[in-house]
Amino acid sequence: MSEQEQLLLRLIDAQYTKTPFYGARRIAVELCKQGHGIDRKRVRRLMRILGLAAIYPGKNTSQKHPDNAIYPYLLRGVPIVRRDQVWSTDITYIRLSRGFVYLVAVIDWFSRYVLSWELSTSLDGGFCISALERALRFGRSEIFNTDQGSQFTSKDFTTILLEAGVKISMDGRGRALDNVFVERLWRSVKYECVYLQDWPSPLAASAGLREYFYFYNEQRPHQSLDYRTPSEVYRRGL
Repeated sequence: MSEQEQLLLRLIDAQYTKTPFYGARRIAVELCKQGHGIDRKRVRRLMRILGLAAIYPGKNTSQKHPDNAIYPYLLRGVPIVRRDQVWSTDITYIRLSRGFVYLVAVIDWFSRYVLSWELSTSLDGGFCISALERALRFGRSEIFNTDQGSQFTSKDFTTILLEAGVKISMDGRGRALDNVFVERLWRSVKYECVYLQDWPSPLAASAGLREYFYFYNEQRPHQSLDYRTPSEVYRRGL
C-alpha cells in the first residue's frame, strides 16, 4: 500500500471517529476541503478496508456472510440497570506509523468496563473469538450484542455464546446507533491514545493499548458513572 493510501486511511479514520454518521460522500467532501482530491468511490473502498460504515439507519453495509445466521435485536427500549446484563463488541482500525492493525473489544454496557481486547493484522475472525473467550473468564452476560459482521455471525463465534447460555442480539444496520457505548469507547481510545502516538509495529501498539486500557478501566473517571471508574462500578456492582 502506498504512503498516499495510508495517509488517506488515517484521515478517513479520524473523520469517521469525529463524525461516525458520515457516509462516503460526506467524508469525501471533508477530505477535499482539506486539500485531498478524492472521490466518493475511493472513500467507500477505503472505508471497506477499515471495516467502517456510517451509523445512520439505511441500507446495511456491514460485511455479512450469506450463510451465517442472523439474530434479532433484543435491546430496543430495554433499561440497562446492572452489570453483566449486556455486553457488546465491535472492531475498529488502529493506525501505525506504517500500516495498520484492527482492534476488537468487549465492553459491559452498565459499567463501561472493557472486559477484553485483541489486536489483529487482518479481519479474520480468530481474534474476535479470542477476545470473547477472554471476556467469558469474568462470567456471563445475559445478552451479547453485535452487528452483523461475518466475524460475529460465524458459527464458531455464536456457538460459544449459545453454549454459555447467552442470548445473542444483532442490530441490522451495520455499525449501529444502538451500540453507542462501543462507539464512545472507540472515540476515547482514538483521541486519548492512538492519535497521540506513532507506533512503529503491532507489538508497540499492543503495549500502548495495554497501558491505555488499564488507565481507562482503573483510573479514568467517567461523568456518566458519577465520576467513578468502570472498574469501581463493575467490580462492586454499583
